[in-house]
Amino acid sequence: MKKFIVHYHAPASAMEKMATATAEEKEAGMKAWMDWKAKMGDKVIDFGAPLMPAHRIEQDGSAGQSGSSVTGFSIMQANSMEELKEDLKSHPHLHWVDGVAIEVFEHIPMMN
Repeated sequence: MKKFIVHYHAPASAMEKMATATAEEKEAGMKAWMDWKAKMGDKVIDFGAPLMPAHRIEQDGSAGQSGSSVTGFSIMQANSMEELKEDLKSHPHLHWVDGVAIEVFEHIPMMN
């Protein structure tokens, strides 16, 4: 099977929504993710985690906020990119708020 890095993108409004969500709303949101994970089975290698805002380091050594909208990640496996894209269509992240997206990168093994 091929490995993939999955990035979850969300606008600032989604983070604001999470900050003001009730415990019941947070629990319902997490249940949807856990149900999806169970449905995917061994395709989920590493469920991942939410991410804090990214920093970008330039060639000259300067650094600062990147402006990236990536808010989390997972590591998954599938027979093909097309198969994984089909699996991700039902991901609860895509039904959270307007402006969310999922980005998928195929992992290419390093040569020894």
